Amino acid sequence: MFGLDNTVLAFIALATMSVGALAYALLFTSIENEKKAGKRLETIKRADTDRATIKASRDRVAEAARRRKSVQDSLKDLEDKQKARSANTRKPPLKVQLRQAGMDVTVERFYLYSVLCGVVLTAVLFVVGAPLLVLPGALVAGIFGLPRWFVGFKRARRVKAFLEEFPNSLDVIVRAVKSGLPLNDAVRLIASESPEPVKTEFRRIVESQQLGLSLPEAVLRMPETMPCSEASFFGIVIQIQSQAGGNLSEALGNLSKVLRDRKKMKAKINALSMEAKASAVIIGALPFIVAFLVYLSSPNYIMPLFTHSTGHLILVVSGIWMSMGIFVMRKMMNFDI
Repeated sequence: MFGLDNTVLAFIALATMSVGALAYALLFTSIENEKKAGKRLETIKRADTDRATIKASRDRVAEAARRRKSVQDSLKDLEDKQKARSANTRKPPLKVQLRQAGMDVTVERFYLYSVLCGVVLTAVLFVVGAPLLVLPGALVAGIFGLPRWFVGFKRARRVKAFLEEFPNSLDVIVRAVKSGLPLNDAVRLIASESPEPVKTEFRRIVESQQLGLSLPEAVLRMPETMPCSEASFFGIVIQIQSQAGGNLSEALGNLSKVLRDRKKMKAKINALSMEAKASAVIIGALPFIVAFLVYLSSPNYIMPLFTHSTGHLILVVSGIWMSMGIFVMRKMMNFDI
């Protein structure tokens, strides 16, 4: 009985092993196919992930290239506009010069004042007793020289006052933008609270916006009435920010820092060239001082220069040579930053 049970158990074990082997043999191919399918699916998923990563990287590169091209195109357009305006900035018409000088005078009235200035100067020299040959030159200088020199002087002084206050105004705009105030409101704040002439220039921007111009277009017109590079920089920064985006407060803060550094550099150059300017003033004034001292000590010795035709020729030639020397020294001491 015990032997029979062992035989049955062995048979059952053998039958079970046979069934398991048969099942494994039948299912092996299916299991291998499932494994291969899983590997292929994993490979496909990995390839899809790699393609998505590569595509995202390509999109980022393309977006950066597009933004770079947009900025380059904007800079090129702005450069073309600045070149078109640079001619008017270097040698603007008289009407533009009067606006840049902050003078509320029409061109016709300016010409009238110029003629009056020439007539008055000529009359004064005639009353003083100047030679008749000098009077035509005085008339020409009074009509075309002194009034335009005065306009240039007022223009340069106004630009200097603008550059003194402009970086502070940019700092106010930066703080206003960082606190959440819109740029238009910050510009209106400067137009109402800043000192002259910054106040007038920003008021023109606000008035241009009221007439329908956008803020970048209105800012780009500032160099027409304020002929300096700093005004052009401000317009370029606003234009690029409006087209390409970016952190406006950071851009304006960097611009303010650049303007202050330019101001420091100009002051340093003026300090370094002050010795040469003093030497030029002394050398230029020395002939007049010597002539005056000789006239006080020996008037008969120097009077032939003013009473004889040869003396007149010597004075003219000496004046031309002195003018050339002063012009050369001025060019050597002036630096554009």
